[in-house]
Amino acid sequence: MTNRPSSDEQGETPRKAPIAEQAWLVIGLVMATACVAQSFGRFTWGVVLPGARDDLLNGSNTLAGFFGTLNVAAYLLGTLAVSWMASRVTLVGLLRIGLLTSTSALGLAAIAPNGPTLAVALTAMGFGGAMIWIPSPAIAARTLPPERAGMAVGLIGSGIGIGVLFAGQMARYLDRRSDGGEFWQTLYQIEFGIAVVVTIGIFAFLRSQGDRPSAAGGFGGVAALRTVPGWIPATVSYAAFGFSYILVIGFLVARLEDDSGFTSDQAATMFSLLGAATIFGGISLGPLSDKIGRRVTLIASFVIFGLCGLLALTGSQPWVAIAAIGAGLMFSGMPALIIAHIVDHTTPETYGPAFSAATLSFGLAQMISPQIGGLLADQLGSFTWVFILSATVAFIGAAFATRLQDS
Repeated sequence: MTNRPSSDEQGETPRKAPIAEQAWLVIGLVMATACVAQSFGRFTWGVVLPGARDDLLNGSNTLAGFFGTLNVAAYLLGTLAVSWMASRVTLVGLLRIGLLTSTSALGLAAIAPNGPTLAVALTAMGFGGAMIWIPSPAIAARTLPPERAGMAVGLIGSGIGIGVLFAGQMARYLDRRSDGGEFWQTLYQIEFGIAVVVTIGIFAFLRSQGDRPSAAGGFGGVAALRTVPGWIPATVSYAAFGFSYILVIGFLVARLEDDSGFTSDQAATMFSLLGAATIFGGISLGPLSDKIGRRVTLIASFVIFGLCGLLALTGSQPWVAIAAIGAGLMFSGMPALIIAHIVDHTTPETYGPAFSAATLSFGLAQMISPQIGGLLADQLGSFTWVFILSATVAFIGAAFATRLQDS
């Protein structure tokens, strides 16, 4: 691992290392914000898509895919906003702004009476999600010793997994009690309540601890990113992950219900399995990469994720369950590996712009992926080629990951 300059080497006042209890409090709070940003604000759309599609979007997969595109396009805009605001606002400040945005958007989705209102809510969720997610790994990683950065970043991914599991299980419970009615807004209402509690906790307990706004990193943070060894394969790999994962996460429930004959309850259970596995992906692959290197761990993760996407096409058990578990493990593990690599080679001042720049490619890939998936499903009458495309892009990501330089 590359040694990052200490605070006094950069001319800052040295910060007192937090005691163990403080460190875990910080990590727990950041895990909760990641849950609100990603699990609630972004990935819940994959759970509620069939219900919202039929309730507000006249059953159109293309329109549902477009709504997913709005969410990730806003995530891209949020990334650009972070790259600009990083020289003006601390990492904790960015996280707070994003959390307020995401929480408000969840509240709007919970009462959305029509498609346009839901579109506004999903757009705001994407914007706020970027402003939460980008600073989160660095806040967590700097809380623990540098040699445990992979584990710290992985724990943030586990927060997302807990939220995905919660969304899937709550959807299953609400579906059983809905008597055939749509339950998707009830799920958003519950998530909004949780987000309000998390927001109060962040403002009450999470402090900046002397952090300064990041130094300027060039347009979109590219200059800062270029200082990271292996920045090109890392960036392309991140983009490949962004394109491939969202096809599986976003369309798994619809694929199982529409193509494989799963009931809503059965499909939600598979999504919950994926979410449960996500809890363990980051905290398994992160520490593993601390020991054997980011590169080899990332290559294997891409290959496994692609194979899991293909395995889901069998449409039968236990293969779908195995695919859901494997995809969940890799889903939380792969970004943790890429982010940990960037954390390894940046300072608190350059991390924000550098990760923002890397996230631009990730956001672009996410922006086009749901729309392509929805169009393929409508044109071909099934989600088969959507999952084949996901696997192909994952294998391309593995090829680029072979060029990644280990710390």
